[in-house]
Amino acid sequence: MKTLVRNGTVVTATDQYRADVLIVDDVIDSIGRQLSVDADHEIDASGCYVLPGGVDVHTHMDMPFGGTVSSDDFETGTIAAAHGGTTTLIDFAIQFKGQAMRQALDTWYGKADGKAAVDYGFHMIVTDLPDAGLEDMSSMVRDGVTSFKLFMAYPGVLMVDDATIFKALVQAGKIGALICMHAENGSVIDLMVRRALAEGKTAPKYHALTRPASMEGEATGRAIALAELAGAPVYIVHLSCNDALQKVREARDRGLPAYAETCPQYLFLSDENYQAEGFEGAKYVMTPPLREKWHQDRLWAGLQKDHLQVVSTDHCPFCFKEQKELGREDFSKIPNGAPGVETRLSLLYNGGVRTGRISLNRFVQLVATAPAKMFGLFPRKGTIAAGSDADLVIFDPEAEVTLSAKTHHMRVDYNPYEGMRVKGAARVVLSQGKVVVENGQFRGRAGAGRLLKRSTFGGF
Repeated sequence: MKTLVRNGTVVTATDQYRADVLIVDDVIDSIGRQLSVDADHEIDASGCYVLPGGVDVHTHMDMPFGGTVSSDDFETGTIAAAHGGTTTLIDFAIQFKGQAMRQALDTWYGKADGKAAVDYGFHMIVTDLPDAGLEDMSSMVRDGVTSFKLFMAYPGVLMVDDATIFKALVQAGKIGALICMHAENGSVIDLMVRRALAEGKTAPKYHALTRPASMEGEATGRAIALAELAGAPVYIVHLSCNDALQKVREARDRGLPAYAETCPQYLFLSDENYQAEGFEGAKYVMTPPLREKWHQDRLWAGLQKDHLQVVSTDHCPFCFKEQKELGREDFSKIPNGAPGVETRLSLLYNGGVRTGRISLNRFVQLVATAPAKMFGLFPRKGTIAAGSDADLVIFDPEAEVTLSAKTHHMRVDYNPYEGMRVKGAARVVLSQGKVVVENGQFRGRAGAGRLLKRSTFGGF
């Protein structure tokens, strides 16, 4: 099967040029001007950018949390991702206390198998790490699960102590794995939450007020210090504030392998959203919480200067009705998370490239190339080159879209950006060389996504 993408402007993290792209089966075969090929299928990309498919390395599909389960499963979530131009996800398998990592991974394999519409892989969330569990980490790496997430928050559920974090970092350094850290001071936050509730402070806004930026900054600094002591790299997930960014910047200035991602919600939303009428602020209860608006400029500067390497989504949707409403009388019972897997590329293009905050090449770097490199998928994913997977986005920079729950494909009853107009959207999306989205219509197949085995961390 030969597919020819004609007349587009190919954009990678480093280059931008007019060219045709020839796909043979599921791989990019060649790139050139006015290719003369007898193709089975042609796609006219006139007026559009031809981008590598987006790589979102932070999603939570079908995840149990707070007495409920995230509303997108691997079918609905990956279809929504495809509509937004993302063709690869890395989700999180959760090892519960006392459980072997292998058992946890098999559970998440079962959740995705036969459902995922685009390619996917897994990180392993570690909640229990006896000495015998170190071999579990090695086993995961041999099977292509080369990154592990640890929590410094949610005591009694996901949080691990500093000794466990240090032990995991040392082992990761030995086996070429990358440790992802949820950095918040969970013990102090837990005390603040209990005090707020005892004082009758139950509204959604207190979720943010009991998780201050200083506690994210403290935990980020502590995580980096432990990683330095262990001689291992560390990746800070969903960084939301300048307090944490300063710690990453200082570490990188000293030459340490400290990396971080942020998410669109921290670039475009703020703590003002918690002031929404009635219980509407619950829609924005996520962890870390939204910050004061001034943090946004600092995060954009971090993206410009490569203090932040990746923009992912932390897509973890819970419906407002019935799910978010579990916390009507107690903000600590509002399931933490928000939807975003479908809107990442359009938001970042509209708010970053069109405003001049980042270049088009930097945009591709943040949403595709850097995450693929960071998590062992490059050059198979994240670029447009002969031999790479034929995951492409025909991106129309002039397409105008109004973000809304009425039109999005995520299985959730609200959109955090409801009514926002953005310019720039995917017109055609290819996964494995096949068209999966065309002009807003899904043409792919649930179950077509492949499980990816990733290589070890080799530096970035």
